[in-house]
Amino acid sequence: MNFKLYTFSIILCIGSFQIYAQEDSITVQKETYIKGNGATILLAIPHIGIETTVGKKFSYQFDVMASFWNSIDGLPYKFGIATSELRYHFKKRFHGIYAGAHVAGTTFKIAKNFRVRDFEYQQGLGGYMVGSTIGFQKKLKGKWMLDVFIGGGWHQGYYKGYHVDTGERLEPATKYNKSGGEWLPYRGGIMLAYKIN
Repeated sequence: MNFKLYTFSIILCIGSFQIYAQEDSITVQKETYIKGNGATILLAIPHIGIETTVGKKFSYQFDVMASFWNSIDGLPYKFGIATSELRYHFKKRFHGIYAGAHVAGTTFKIAKNFRVRDFEYQQGLGGYMVGSTIGFQKKLKGKWMLDVFIGGGWHQGYYKGYHVDTGERLEPATKYNKSGGEWLPYRGGIMLAYKIN
């Protein structure tokens, strides 16, 4: 699919959802949850977020995930992703299956798996993602909720390549390289959420 068409479709959907949510939010009881991803915390990669009501069947989530560590072989594996997502809940908000559309900003200093033996890494000060998420939420006892989800989309990164040992640039260019764009699964996990209102 053409990237421009895909991006336009996502923006159109978010805009349509937002208009519907504004019309619908007058009669809706507001709920807000703070969340943490249990799956990524096992890898020492914190992933926290907040999700709130924006309509009868709509919610908005903002989350941040970051790795502050090198990989176990000492190569760079540091990144940060901030994601803004609008979700549509098919049956009941915060309970059952939902689908979401999101945009995200990225920063990274990471050695790709296929380049591990080359001792090279890429460092990017900026990038963005456009994608979608599918998930299932279940309210638990009291104010607790479980959120199981997976998502992905298109990533465009701006980076410079370096040699791990010397820190020298791999290519003669002085500006950032632009990736050709990659379709990736980059979201997922099991978030435990607590209702704060």
